[in-house]
Amino acid sequence: MQEVSATITAERKHSHVDICLHRPVCFDGQSTGLDSWRFEHNAAPEIDFAEIDLTAEFLGHAIGMPLMISSMTGGYGDALALNRTLAETAEHFSIPLGVGSMRQALEGNSHRESFSIVRSSAPSVPIFANIGAPEVAAGLSREQLSTLVELIEADGLIVHLNPAQELFQPEGSTNFRGFLDRLHDITATINVPVIAKEVGCGISAPLARKLADAGVKAIDVAGAGGISWQKVEECRYLDRFGHEKRFSPSALDELLNWGIPTAECLTGIAALKEQNHEYQPLGIIASGGIRNGLDVAKSIALGADIAASAQHLLKALHAGTLKETIRTWANDLRAAMFLTGSASTAQLKHAPIHRKP
Repeated sequence: MQEVSATITAERKHSHVDICLHRPVCFDGQSTGLDSWRFEHNAAPEIDFAEIDLTAEFLGHAIGMPLMISSMTGGYGDALALNRTLAETAEHFSIPLGVGSMRQALEGNSHRESFSIVRSSAPSVPIFANIGAPEVAAGLSREQLSTLVELIEADGLIVHLNPAQELFQPEGSTNFRGFLDRLHDITATINVPVIAKEVGCGISAPLARKLADAGVKAIDVAGAGGISWQKVEECRYLDRFGHEKRFSPSALDELLNWGIPTAECLTGIAALKEQNHEYQPLGIIASGGIRNGLDVAKSIALGADIAASAQHLLKALHAGTLKETIRTWANDLRAAMFLTGSASTAQLKHAPIHRKP
């Protein structure tokens, strides 16, 4: 029975990648909010563009630039080659990598190499394991937690929060009762940092406070403006059941585009940290519709420690332009740093940035 469940999970993971690559599943009329911000131009930057330092630190790890290849895939046959390339690219640029949900690895052994390949291909960069909130709420044993971490020699564990996705998923798990208590148990047990991550609907400041109180060391906001996982699952639902309706037509559009814009998440959590000393060590990852290095720069100035991207890098991977894309983003980032007079990413955190009129 467990292997049957693992096969179903593997098929779902494969369909997720295919839909994200080929179907219109981004938010409609809901942007990240980053376009509503502009940097204050510095006409006398007093720095040398060639000497700009992109290096950063995240959860105690030195990294080549404040960018993470975000959680995408794993747990099915074709994912092995994808994850190898993602890991080799992360190693090349000395940037962190998050794997996709490792639920399949807990359900069976058939595709575990699609996860373990990342550490052998990226021996020196931070790599983060990944499991879903429904699995946490249902309870994970010490043995299961050890499997998640040891399989990829992980430097941390991402717990992804995805109630809207689960709501739309044909086989979704919508019982989140007891999640925060179980999360606290995990952070008290596991010997690596835990990161709480949404998958595209955003994390508010009040929830960030609760997650930090539960022992989480970083928040990946994954705000609205990129992929709508409600739309991904709606595609899967319609492919399976045709045009059977679950929600009122007048409500469906809002539900499919439900979420907090990425910029709003960042400013809210940054304010929480500024106003409450005990939350200042909390790391922030900006994701959800990150499209280029300027988005990365704005995210840093709005309070993030690093930014992360999945969809745009996945598409670049399939187009054979992944390294070229990251190099271009790095140059975008340098340009923003030069024009704000920021010689380092630490200085970029304090670059003046304003809402557009």
